[in-house]
Amino acid sequence: MVGDKSYTGPILEIQNLSISFFTRLREIPAVMDFSCTVMPGEAMGLVGESGCGKSTVALGVMQDLGVNGRIVGGSIKFKGRDLNTMSDEELRAIRGSEIAMIYQEPMASLNPAMKIGQQLMEVPMIHEGVSEKAAYDLALQVVSDVRLPDPERMLKAYPHQLSGGQQQRIVIAMALMSKPSLLILDEPTTALDVTVEAGIVDLVKDLGKKYGTSMLFISHNLGLVLETCDRLCVMYSGEAVETGSIDDVFDQMQHPYTQALFRSIPLPGADKNSRPLVAIPGNFPLPHERPPGCNFGPRCDYFEQGRCDARDIPMFRVKGDERHETRCLRYEEIDWNAPIQAAVEKGKAEIGDTVLKIDNLKKYYEVSANKMFGGGGTKVVKANETLSFEARESETLAIVGESGCGKSTLAKVLMGLETATDGQVLLDNHNIESTPIQSRDTRTVSSIQMVFQNPFDTLNPSMTVGRQIIRALEIFKYGKTDKDRRTRMLELLDLVKLPRAFADRMPRQLSGGQKQRVGIARAFAGGARIVVADEPVSALDVSVQAAVTDLLMEIQRNEKTTLLFISHDLSIVRYLSDRVMVMYLGHVVEIGDTNQVFSPPYHPYTEALLSAVPIADTSVQKKHIVLEGDIPSAMNPPSGCPFQTRCRWKSEVPGNLCETEVPPLRTLAEGHQVKCHLADDILSRMEPVIVIDDEPTAAE
Repeated sequence: MVGDKSYTGPILEIQNLSISFFTRLREIPAVMDFSCTVMPGEAMGLVGESGCGKSTVALGVMQDLGVNGRIVGGSIKFKGRDLNTMSDEELRAIRGSEIAMIYQEPMASLNPAMKIGQQLMEVPMIHEGVSEKAAYDLALQVVSDVRLPDPERMLKAYPHQLSGGQQQRIVIAMALMSKPSLLILDEPTTALDVTVEAGIVDLVKDLGKKYGTSMLFISHNLGLVLETCDRLCVMYSGEAVETGSIDDVFDQMQHPYTQALFRSIPLPGADKNSRPLVAIPGNFPLPHERPPGCNFGPRCDYFEQGRCDARDIPMFRVKGDERHETRCLRYEEIDWNAPIQAAVEKGKAEIGDTVLKIDNLKKYYEVSANKMFGGGGTKVVKANETLSFEARESETLAIVGESGCGKSTLAKVLMGLETATDGQVLLDNHNIESTPIQSRDTRTVSSIQMVFQNPFDTLNPSMTVGRQIIRALEIFKYGKTDKDRRTRMLELLDLVKLPRAFADRMPRQLSGGQKQRVGIARAFAGGARIVVADEPVSALDVSVQAAVTDLLMEIQRNEKTTLLFISHDLSIVRYLSDRVMVMYLGHVVEIGDTNQVFSPPYHPYTEALLSAVPIADTSVQKKHIVLEGDIPSAMNPPSGCPFQTRCRWKSEVPGNLCETEVPPLRTLAEGHQVKCHLADDILSRMEPVIVIDDEPTAAE
């Protein structure tokens, strides 16, 4: 084993670290004066928005900054030894065996042409020179540790034969093969479903305890950090702005940016009408355009000219806890417990008549069992199975569920990108389920529009923002002249709160949040009646999410739009939806208004979904339910109830009813329906998954 595993000092000690990237034009400082310490067995969370330098710190620890990156100040010590002064040979001995890193995208770490077993066995064979038999035994043990079913079969599989969650577990197994002292996790669950994420988080915590591994956990999700870490470091624009224990930072925050972050995320109790989120004003500064003095100054509610911008601001130790520090000159003068200045309370939109009616919708795909190599029969993928629901004017209906539950297939049928196999889709009482988009009239096309998940993929990179919106207006046959359309385009930029000057900008000159606003402007160009928003904020930073959701709500109030909000983030769903529809494997398993779906009785799947949501609030107590197994394939769904293979309540149903019969969709209360065999008296005994203590926190 390389290195001394009995070391008791700090595992990782970063002091006044500065990292720059050098281009032909200039030096770009990515990280400045950054310090943090990770003790043995401790999990340190590193949080902040995209571009704040979190991943650069991790790459600095790995000494992997590429050709242009350089450490220009400070030191990084691993077990007391300075990594900057080590030779390539010494670094090679430490990387992978003593320090391991898990990346956001599991397939970036796996070789698609090698079996899983070979890839895992390589680690101890290369780093520790163990025999092939010992390496195989260790691989089998670690695959069992990361809770993968049938470990022997897993070792014989190729990466493409595994789901995303299984791939990420294999990458974690690979990192743990040599029992490293430090594990760096860079957004390891971003690409995964919330239920899979809950399992991975649970796993990481247990393995940390089992192996005594110290962790540096990089994330933009404060709820996830609360559940996994002991300590926290908040970063903004290349600097650490606050660091301390989880309780210190969550409940006794001492930096305006930390406070602003908490106010922009939908914690329980936030409400789109009575307690709207508060978005952080302004934009994140570019590395070469940082302001003088405090980097957060231009966006800060407590900024004092001539003082906050007069000099570089060091970290100050907060009284009471020797490991709680803040980079704020005014931290002792600010009343951190003062209530938020009341945002203007928004009137609740009057929900109108039914605009969209779906009745027993089915969407099946036929696929050849062996299409690539010829032969074999055909199989049917049941993407949507007898969906029925209505959506009304000015209403937000959230559609939630894991990947593969049929949410996006439903969106494609509504948009006319796919046609239904059976059932009806009625828009204003007109059937549209069998009319593909190219055969729909202009009015129908403009009536149902979509806002996509990734704003980067939906804009034409070679066309100005204004031209892209005008192009949509031309398709929707808006106005008689180019002048009419240009005027309307500028009005649409006003609608999404973008400066009119942006009409002449190219997409590459816009941030992610600004691009998403252009996508929203384009969706509303033809006066859309229904907007299908497919995960519209999941690719955006938390501070930008608040502004974009607020914008969608405001446009909805003014335009009386029906919003179908597809999401797996139940915190945002709770905040902005009027009704919620829960989908699993093509079925609607629960539907009701938001309060009904978020309080018992639940469908067992809804209960598990609620338990999986990370909530960034120390006053919230959650029931712990981790779903076993993966979602079955829609090509080979289980018999009976679609959820029966993963349901923890199945034993409460007599006989084998769950395995033989699809449950009926039954009404529990007015407007609240569940597809479940559980008896009424069992459903009525269900306890709440999320319980909020009465004590208000500093974040409120």
